[in-house]
Amino acid sequence: MAQATKMAIAQAKDVEIRSGAVRLSGDLSIPVGAQGVVLFAHGSGSSRHSPRNQLVARTIREAGVGTLLFDLLTKQEEAVDVHTAHLRFDIGLLAERLIDATYWVKGEFDYLNVGYFGSSTGGGAALVAAAELGDSVGAVVSRGGRPDLAGDALPKVMSPTLLIVGALDYPVIEMNKSALARMRCEKEMKIVAGATHLFEEPGTLQEVARLAADWFQRHLHSVLAQ
Repeated sequence: MAQATKMAIAQAKDVEIRSGAVRLSGDLSIPVGAQGVVLFAHGSGSSRHSPRNQLVARTIREAGVGTLLFDLLTKQEEAVDVHTAHLRFDIGLLAERLIDATYWVKGEFDYLNVGYFGSSTGGGAALVAAAELGDSVGAVVSRGGRPDLAGDALPKVMSPTLLIVGALDYPVIEMNKSALARMRCEKEMKIVAGATHLFEEPGTLQEVARLAADWFQRHLHSVLAQ
C-alpha cells in the first residue's frame, strides 16, 4: 500500500478543466499501471481539499485506481451558493460539468476507464452524467448522496452503482432505497453501522473508503474498447 501511495503522489498534478465559460481547478493523481480514474463530485460546502475527500481518494489510489478531485463550482459560485443554496441543487449544471470533465480525462488519457464518486447532491449529478454517457462510465459510487435528484435519469444508468448510506441518516436511507428501486443496472446499497450523514463517527469514513475502493477496483480493472 505504501508503495502504491508513493506512486500516486509521484504522478499528482494540478489541472484546469474548461466547462462552458468557466475553468474548474482539479488535482489529478494516477498510480503507475492504473487502468481507471475516479472523478469526485462533491456537494456544496465541501471541496477537493476536504479531509474526507482526501481520505477516500487516497484509499482508492492505494487500490491502484487514479483520482481526479475537482470543484464543480467556481469560488465565486460557491460564495453565492453559501447564501442562496440554489447551485448545489442545480443537478443539470453539476452533471454538465462532470460530463465536460469526463471528456477532458478521456481526451488526455483515452486508455483509462472512468468512474464517479459522488456525495450529497453530487451523487445525483453523477448518476445524471452516467445516464447520459452510457457505458463510457465504468462505475458509480454515491456516499450519503441524493440519487433521488437524478429523477428520470435513474432507469437509464448503465454503470454498476453502489449507494453507501449511514445507518443513522434516516431520511437519506429512504431516498436511496427509492432511487435504487428505479435503477436497472447492476446495483447495490450498503448501510454503514453507526454512521450519520457526514460519516464523522470513528471508523465509518474508512469503511466508506474501503467499500468504494473495492467497487472501483472490481469494475474499472479492464479498459473499455474504443
